[in-house]
Amino acid sequence: MGKMLLMLHQDAAIAAKAGEYARWLIPGLFAYASLQALVKFLQTQAVVLPMLLCSFITLLVHIPVCYILVFKLGFGNIGAALASSLSGWLNVVLLLLYIRFLKTCSRTWTSYSREAFQDLKGFLKLAIPSAVMVCLESWAFEVMILLSGTLPDPQLETSTLSICFNTLGLAYMIPFGLGAAVSTRVSNELGAGRPIVAQFVVRVALSLAVVDALSVASLLLSVRHVWGWAFSNEAEVVGYVAAMMPFIACVAVMDAIQGVLSGSK
Repeated sequence: MGKMLLMLHQDAAIAAKAGEYARWLIPGLFAYASLQALVKFLQTQAVVLPMLLCSFITLLVHIPVCYILVFKLGFGNIGAALASSLSGWLNVVLLLLYIRFLKTCSRTWTSYSREAFQDLKGFLKLAIPSAVMVCLESWAFEVMILLSGTLPDPQLETSTLSICFNTLGLAYMIPFGLGAAVSTRVSNELGAGRPIVAQFVVRVALSLAVVDALSVASLLLSVRHVWGWAFSNEAEVVGYVAAMMPFIACVAVMDAIQGVLSGSK
């Protein structure tokens, strides 16, 4: 990855660190894939609180582990990536233990069989376009970061954009939750033959998303001059983040709406 970033005319120091970080995230990719399957399995059954508890436990473990690996053991970026991978696997293990040993999923968790692969073609017809949609959305942000690395001051530009995208990611958490909820409810209502109720669910979720988006946008605009200090101690970076905040607020509003609509389709 470091060599690929150099081919894309990125700063040599940034490319080396990014490539190093990406390599140590590889174990976490398998955890993330497993976690998504487990989360969808539980969401379709409206089993939410156990996932929240497992995530909270993972967070409590992640903070000290990340601090120890990064600062105490001196692993730096590698420690941060390794902590993320370990936390992903911890979350997977906790959910598997819950599914396996508690009675909530005793009637839905079955052993593997060939029957699971009978309609693989139909599954892929849904999975591949959905994956492409998610990739294109994510890559749109990543391409902007890559382009910022070609500017005259790449460290300043990439730092600013990274803060902006992290802010957008934080603001997206509530719409993401609403999207997951509306996806489950719409699927259940359509499966039960109640399309009118499914439409009502989408309207309610969309209304909540608009209220959340306007609230978050107002908050971001009100703290735009101090928000950057939460990420950086460089006054120049903080100033750039403040200048970008009106655009971030607009994107947050649109992102909230599309997040709910993506979950309802």
